[in-house]
Amino acid sequence: MKRKKNRKGGNQIRDANPSRASVFLLRDWDCLPDGVTPLSKCPEVLMAVCRVADLVSSMPLHVMENTKTGNQRVHDGLARKLDIDPNPYMSRKTLVSVLVRTLLLEGSGNAVAQVRLGDSNDTQWIEAIHPVPPQRVSFAPASPEGYRILIDGTPFDPAGLLHFVLNPSPAYPWRGTGFRVSLRDVVNALSQEAKTKNAFLSSKYTPSLIVRVNSDAEDLSTKEGRKDILQQYVETSQAGEPWLLPADMMDVAQVKPLTLNDLAISDSVRLDRQSVAAILGVPPFLVGAGAYNRAEWNSFISATLMPLVRGIEQELTRKLIISPSRYVRFNPWSLYAYELNDLSDIGADLYAHGLMTGNEVRNWLGLTPMDGLDKLVILENYIPADRIGDQKKLKDLKKQLKEGDTE
Repeated sequence: MKRKKNRKGGNQIRDANPSRASVFLLRDWDCLPDGVTPLSKCPEVLMAVCRVADLVSSMPLHVMENTKTGNQRVHDGLARKLDIDPNPYMSRKTLVSVLVRTLLLEGSGNAVAQVRLGDSNDTQWIEAIHPVPPQRVSFAPASPEGYRILIDGTPFDPAGLLHFVLNPSPAYPWRGTGFRVSLRDVVNALSQEAKTKNAFLSSKYTPSLIVRVNSDAEDLSTKEGRKDILQQYVETSQAGEPWLLPADMMDVAQVKPLTLNDLAISDSVRLDRQSVAAILGVPPFLVGAGAYNRAEWNSFISATLMPLVRGIEQELTRKLIISPSRYVRFNPWSLYAYELNDLSDIGADLYAHGLMTGNEVRNWLGLTPMDGLDKLVILENYIPADRIGDQKKLKDLKKQLKEGDTE
């Protein structure tokens, strides 16, 4: 897709006094107070975010065009650039995965990508799309409605960059806020619970047996004396060998040390994981709380992934495509959890109604095409109501009746 060359000096904007710009973005590498855990250091949050990034980046990216007969997929250089090789160093999956993770974690609701254009004969085309690491990006207001994107301190016009936003700020709608405030307390609680569990499990003061010995104080006052008593009466040469203890000298009692259940650590972790899942909009089983549920999974695709995807689609469409009849669309159908029987029944029904060819149904099921299945077919009974009398069997019946009247 070619673009008219910008003769005004490109997209870079040089403010009269850049030092007045206020930087708003708080990032994971900024100084954090003691006891505060960054989102990227929480295993549950990282687990959910990586899953979301992996799913979104797995969707095929299509360039579509509005036509009189409906929306049709376009196969051209721009479509290949967006769906296959956005830049020489990464694929579409890698690029989208980086952008989504930056949106959800390190970028705090903001992800920026630069578009490099190629020049030829007074025209420009998209040569590469490169994500900008979030530590190099900050934002500053430039007017009551506008703003500037600062990359390494140099201000740029947002119209010349791809800026993806998650959870826009009410005060500055062009800036995303991410999930930092919502997840802060939960992440800190999970971090503290992990430290408590590790400290509890590594503690040496959890004996499973207590042996009460009727002995002189001198025998038990030293480590060697206590070890000597154990070697004489308790230690055995093989597993399962019985102990021989003097009845009036020793008494063995089993004790039950404090467990994680007693501390309610397990219940607390489960509740906090469910809170993380609810805030991020992912099914609880993605963060280790609960079991897989197909209905929850399909709802997650529709309610969480698709709104995120729509923002990416619209930013790519308005910044990269000139034609008013074309747009960018992700294809989410491969992400839904379908039963093979459901797909087969739907495909067979659409084929019988003449809405899909046989090879389209086979492709839907992951099968290779076959000769003779590229035509739309329809059962004879599926005809318009005004042509109900044109059925072949009725014509034959009328002909027979007519011949009978003649005889």
